[in-house]
Amino acid sequence: MPETRADGCALVTGASRGIGAAIARAIAGDGWAVGVNYRTDKDGAEAVVADIEQAGGSAVALGADVSDPDAPDTLFSELESRFDCPVLVLVNNAGISADDLTPSLGDDAWDSVIDTNLTGAFRLTRRALRPMMRARSGRIVNVSSVVGLRANPGQANYAAAKAGLIALTRTAAVEVARRGITINAVAPGWIETDMTSEVAKDLLAQVPARRAGTPEEVAACVRFLTSDQASYVTGVVLSVDGGLAA
Repeated sequence: MPETRADGCALVTGASRGIGAAIARAIAGDGWAVGVNYRTDKDGAEAVVADIEQAGGSAVALGADVSDPDAPDTLFSELESRFDCPVLVLVNNAGISADDLTPSLGDDAWDSVIDTNLTGAFRLTRRALRPMMRARSGRIVNVSSVVGLRANPGQANYAAAKAGLIALTRTAAVEVARRGITINAVAPGWIETDMTSEVAKDLLAQVPARRAGTPEEVAACVRFLTSDQASYVTGVVLSVDGGLAA
């Protein structure tokens, strides 16, 4: 693992397991000190931190619910204080689902998904852009979903949040492109995580690749988008779905 970078650090939300954990490990491999955010799974987040440290990297577990309006300042202050540097990489991965068909989808289920998956990402992005604009450098990657690109019955709230995240990505990207900041999104399809463990085999038959993806395959794409090699890539949505949205 490369020597820890001194110019900045990274924050990955929802990083105690699954895709978020794989992303935290991957970008730590590029020398970023990583804030591993969790909402309830402290043990999982600390296990990810231990993995990173055992590999020679630096990380810290940070508890916060991203739907809380105070979460961005809390997370950034703790991370910046811990590593004495600005947050120059943000990965908005935290997300929840509360599925139901539109006619019976309740307000609470709608609000909770939008607040976590979209509004939380917006607030964190807004907070992240302050130090990035001063540094004239930064990488933001939003974890959207294939359902933000194609219909999936029973997920109107989730799809709306993930499609909104794509629109936020593109709009914010053009606003700050001249400042050396890139903002991109990845749109995973069926990925082998706890969140998709109940996916039926017949649904996987819809995937041209005929298999589920892995968190590490998503993390590899995020790692590229946060790297120096991706400095001319901004406002894009990279599908990681085995051809599902093609």
